[in-house]
Amino acid sequence: MTTKSQNPAENQHTKQHFEILDGLRGIAALAVVVFHFMEWIFTDPSQNFIGHGFLAVDFFFCLSGFVIGYAYDDRIANMGLRKFFTARIIRLHPLVIAGSFLGLFAFLFDPFGGNLEMYSAGKIILAFICSLFMIPLPVIEDRGFNLFSFNAPAWSLFWEYIANIVYALILYKIRRNLLLILTILSAFAICYVGYNSGNLLGGWSGPTFWDGFARISYSFLAGLLIYRSNWIIKNKLGFAGLSALLLLAFIMPFSEWNWISEPLVILFYFPLLIALGAGSVLKSGLKKVCVFSGNISYPLYMTHYAVLWMFGNYYINYKPDIAELTLIVITSVVLLIGFAYLVMTVYDIPIRKYLSSKWNAKRSIFFSRV
Repeated sequence: MTTKSQNPAENQHTKQHFEILDGLRGIAALAVVVFHFMEWIFTDPSQNFIGHGFLAVDFFFCLSGFVIGYAYDDRIANMGLRKFFTARIIRLHPLVIAGSFLGLFAFLFDPFGGNLEMYSAGKIILAFICSLFMIPLPVIEDRGFNLFSFNAPAWSLFWEYIANIVYALILYKIRRNLLLILTILSAFAICYVGYNSGNLLGGWSGPTFWDGFARISYSFLAGLLIYRSNWIIKNKLGFAGLSALLLLAFIMPFSEWNWISEPLVILFYFPLLIALGAGSVLKSGLKKVCVFSGNISYPLYMTHYAVLWMFGNYYINYKPDIAELTLIVITSVVLLIGFAYLVMTVYDIPIRKYLSSKWNAKRSIFFSRV
């Protein structure tokens, strides 16, 4: 008779890995990058073919709730808060730092424009420090008063950190019925924000700060609820089919009905895709594609935006034609994927391995003395 290992870390290695969900995360990250380019070109969102690319963030949030529950629900009590928070910081924060440095360099050395004279050295340094430590400070006008002036996408990471803290302190302990009630209440918050603002684009700037709270609250809770309820739908859509369904959410028309269509996508469509992605069968030939897509998603998301500001200044100052824009955007996206892979392999993975080994060595020394 075999017995279950008493080592939670060992049990974790035996768990199923959802490669299709990894692949979909990469598709969503790519959609964000393309959306950010198109934002500069199409100031009228109704003309933007990927005008709802920003909803990829809500898909990230929902997927995060599912993955965190799957990875930690059965072991966080044994591993403790300190180890949990350390593991999450090691996983997420190296790229927060990299994105902040890239954003600062783009701000200081943008060859196509900038208004450095408007800002004192003290203000720039303070904004940079806040970016490094994930402290919202929307004070740089030339960066659209983003919560994090030198790496705009970090706003979603801020809320991801908050969700992780709430999960570790409260959510992992609560029963499914209470989790369902919280999810329903947060659904009302999503609907209110959509109705009040006309869309769910907010969360990234000072004036829309609390919109981000509504977005993370529902989607993270919904993902966690999917895992705990075992709402996994067996299907044969595969990675290609589910990728097409995910892209439909990003390319749906931008209209006066966004306050209805966007909440519907977030409340029902994305949770459905998570359930389908967890239950779908991956063809063996696509496994490497999904693994690469999942691995590259976070580095791509956290390193691409510095280039976007330079692109925007170039576009405003030089007004390139459609042919040139098409070439620039396609080339930039390919190069950004390559750069993200470089950052991942040369910086992120080695740093995380180093920090993890240091943390494990420190724990071993501590327990040897107890």
